[in-house]
Amino acid sequence: MITRLPVGLQSLAIQCAAWLLVLLLYRLLQTPVSFQPSLWQLVLIQGGIAAVFSLAWRQPAWWPPLHFGFFPAILLTHELDAPAWVYLAAFLLLVLFYWSTFRTRVPLYLSDRKAWRAVESLLPETHPFSFIDLGSGLGDVPFHLESRFPHGRFYGTEIAPAPWLISRVRAWLKRSRVGFMRRDYAALDLADYDVVFAFLSPAAMPGLWQQAQAQMRSGSLFISLSFTVDGWQPDQVVALAEGARHTLYMWRM
Repeated sequence: MITRLPVGLQSLAIQCAAWLLVLLLYRLLQTPVSFQPSLWQLVLIQGGIAAVFSLAWRQPAWWPPLHFGFFPAILLTHELDAPAWVYLAAFLLLVLFYWSTFRTRVPLYLSDRKAWRAVESLLPETHPFSFIDLGSGLGDVPFHLESRFPHGRFYGTEIAPAPWLISRVRAWLKRSRVGFMRRDYAALDLADYDVVFAFLSPAAMPGLWQQAQAQMRSGSLFISLSFTVDGWQPDQVVALAEGARHTLYMWRM
């Protein structure tokens, strides 16, 4: 079944199926009504169909808009007739920011201030602790918490080169003590940390939960923003705003 395929192959199948349906509709409508759509109309219809297919197969939330905009973006760049180096630069920029998303199925997510402030209430107010943000992006979470918990030790790990480098530069400019590592969180030992925070994706949660159960010490705290763990009831849930996108889930290990 397509739902068991890797997300990249799922997406390829969805795009191909959407084009087959568009071509079929084109042939069916051409004879009775002499319908002659423009190329732009065809790619927009194909994108809409692909987005619906993506929703039907329950792909992660960022995939439907990607499916919708994929071929319109290609057509637009073709019509702009930009020089070749522009495409190369855009490709390299995407690689630097999204690196191994095709493998980890974790895109670059950036949390907001509501989440940072909610995490504050879960951390020890007086005694020292260590905190790590898995997939730390631009470093906003540990930077925010460091200024409020001088007795804490804060870390971030990010595998994509561009966000990691931006975090390091920001730490240098801020004279921050936050330690940023360019490592896959799966290669870390979570026993080194009292609080583990993650804002990843539904696809990453089963593996991360197994790692947390195997490595985290008794009494340590595992926090996930937006994404829960199937089959495991959280010890505490904090709704920051309407919708699962703004919910903290916490487990005391």
